[in-house]
Amino acid sequence: MANKVKLIFNPIANLGRAWNAASALRPIIAENIDADWAGTVYPTHATELARKAAEDGYDLVIAMGGDGTMHEVLNGLMQVPAEKRPKLGLVPLGSGNDLSFACGISTKPEEALRQAFIGEPHFIDVARIKDDYGRDEYWANAVGIGFDTIVTIKSRKVKMFQGFGAYLTAVLQTILFQYEQFHLNIEVDGQHMEKDSVFLVLMNGKREGGGFHVTPDAEPDDGVLDYLLVDKVSRLRMLRILPEVLKGTQGKMKDCHLGRFNKMEIHSDKPLFLHVDGEIFATPNAPVTHLYIEMIKNGIQVVR
Repeated sequence: MANKVKLIFNPIANLGRAWNAASALRPIIAENIDADWAGTVYPTHATELARKAAEDGYDLVIAMGGDGTMHEVLNGLMQVPAEKRPKLGLVPLGSGNDLSFACGISTKPEEALRQAFIGEPHFIDVARIKDDYGRDEYWANAVGIGFDTIVTIKSRKVKMFQGFGAYLTAVLQTILFQYEQFHLNIEVDGQHMEKDSVFLVLMNGKREGGGFHVTPDAEPDDGVLDYLLVDKVSRLRMLRILPEVLKGTQGKMKDCHLGRFNKMEIHSDKPLFLHVDGEIFATPNAPVTHLYIEMIKNGIQVVR
């Protein structure tokens, strides 16, 4: 068990539903007298809080929220040297919770919090993404280019459903109303690939969108990143592909290309829609056309 624990809580995760879920965790937190709370109040605040916790000597930083909160906390912890980097705990209070799923964390917040307090640390890989504007971020689960980023944007406007239901609704809206395609030049570990594509997803875990098994053979601690590239296909063909992505069986389809890599460089013929761990990184309003991605083996320890 860690001696000094910082809990970083995002009260507006899952459209504000995280607040009630977190309230039920207070008795468990009270059992650990050295656990301190900190709430986020603006974007990137969790990154600042996590970095400060590391600098203040905390042994364990627990991210309580969705994938966006966990992404920010990860970026804060990765800003300090490895020898001073606290361990990371995950309590899923968001809508997708794909990183915690990848790391084997319980879907029940109470059990996940106990895992964070008394579990064993395990190294997972981390990845780094840089764009042509000099932006540089770490990520631990997924980077989406094209279709799935548009879906992510639209899912946040769906009020009737939450979680996977909102994401699935946004998938259908994207196919019908905003079906974008890109010409990509890609260098994968020194090998060149050129494709007209609907979307490209880079993964450290198996799943994104709360239920789409994009790279079913991926593991966050296997020393490689995985990807799924879907060719330029018709709307009807995409409707045929998506059920396979839900099941993780898309590898049998000729339009879907699964692979693994350590380093990747991407050039697009037009500005990309891009998310990093579910957080919007770029849209055509911020015209990113060049990306560089690399894997960092055993980047951080997650307690589970």
